[in-house]
Amino acid sequence: MKKIIIILILIGFSISNVKAIDTTASAAILLDADSNTVLYAKNIHNIRSVASISKIMTAVLAIESGKLNDTVIVDDTINTSYGSGIYIKSGEQIKLIDLVYGLMLRSGNDAALMISKYVGGSVEDFVKMMNEKAKKLGMKNTIFNNPSGLDGSGIKGNYSTAYDMAILTSYAIKNDLYVQISSTKKYKVKTNLNYYSWTNKHKLLTSYKYAKTGKTGFTEIAKRTLVTTATKNNMNLVVVTLNDGNDWEDHVNLFEYGFSEYKKYKIIKKGNLNIIGEKHYKNYNLVSKNEFSYLLKKNEKDQVIIRFELEKKRIYKDGDVAGKVNILLNDKVIYKDDIYIKKIEKTKTIFSIIKGWFKNDK
Repeated sequence: MKKIIIILILIGFSISNVKAIDTTASAAILLDADSNTVLYAKNIHNIRSVASISKIMTAVLAIESGKLNDTVIVDDTINTSYGSGIYIKSGEQIKLIDLVYGLMLRSGNDAALMISKYVGGSVEDFVKMMNEKAKKLGMKNTIFNNPSGLDGSGIKGNYSTAYDMAILTSYAIKNDLYVQISSTKKYKVKTNLNYYSWTNKHKLLTSYKYAKTGKTGFTEIAKRTLVTTATKNNMNLVVVTLNDGNDWEDHVNLFEYGFSEYKKYKIIKKGNLNIIGEKHYKNYNLVSKNEFSYLLKKNEKDQVIIRFELEKKRIYKDGDVAGKVNILLNDKVIYKDDIYIKKIEKTKTIFSIIKGWFKNDK
């Protein structure tokens, strides 16, 4: 038997004027990285060549390979690389982590080539890894053909969508080392053949105070592509634009829209739940093992419903599942989790403590 208790969350508010926002991009997205909620969308599922923002996937696979401290010996295949580069040479010895810095800061196509050969064994096998990872992340409209994002001149480019690239970025920034590398403004490295000093091409990392990480991209086919993440007031946002000649300004405007129109609310706290009207488990606490926060506009707050669905169990013990909690926004479930039973610990009195001493002395 189930007892359903519904609580409507009402948080005092006054309806604000909703800002209009638009971009010059062919496709653009503003995404909440913590919940993968889309806050702004423009042709987000249109498939396009994405150029060098593809290197986000290349960096993720290199970081997750566990080989970052390995030394890579650059071979003659580096001579086939063209376009943007860090200009490494055959015979050069450089750590894999340094190649990832060169990949992300300078968009090195030569770095992408050597990373793919070292991590994947071959460029072809590395590309398979890229597509397998994309599938696991739910990037349903993405196909990678190379580790750099180059297209044209007989090279098949990488095709994706603003949404898929935002999902990839949302995943990537949950890795602290990825954040460390892609947020670095300047990096120096010395090899057996050269000394390098690289400055990050992503200018919002120095010009926009909330910007955290990012990756630039450009080819004649893809045009300008750009990924940026920004953090403010415990909000972590991602912006992706494809074919956008005004991308720097558009990214700042989208972030400012997100930060001004949305606020993060803690809806479920970790620990004991106060469920109004619940008396069946009166000798136990009902607890959530997780907390749940969500970005809401001011005029959305009265549309959030917490629905507790509790089973009236006759026999139960500490740690059992008592039911579920569902969070709905506009009648759509945005979160669900189990509710657990936890025995209430009785506070020991001085008399029970003394009694225990005598008991232990026997």
